[in-house]
Amino acid sequence: QVQLVESGGGLVQSGGSLRLSCAASGGRFSLGTMGWYRQAPGKQRELVATITRDGTTNYQDSVKGRFTISRDNAKKTVYLQMNSLKPEDTAVYYCKIDGLVGGVYWGQGLQVTVSS
Repeated sequence: QVQLVESGGGLVQSGGSLRLSCAASGGRFSLGTMGWYRQAPGKQRELVATITRDGTTNYQDSVKGRFTISRDNAKKTVYLQMNSLKPEDTAVYYCKIDGLVGGVYWGQGLQVTVSS
């Protein structure tokens, strides 16, 4: 059974930084694309950033230049470094990992709150 364990969320002031981590454990699978999504109250879940197995990244326009996604395949971990945080970044953040040959796995969600 594959499990994703997220860490690093919390409360931060506007302009501050947080680093989210998501580690996969259990099961036997190869990692495909890894990513972070977020869902603010009353809104749909949206893509924040993704990173492919070969390191190609993609970002939502609103986070470009502020957030950086990275991965460590040996540790089956994906990271999201968030700098210059804004109140509008407040949301529950979810990591998502696609298996290389199938399977989609989601983390339990992390609350990130940015105060003004």
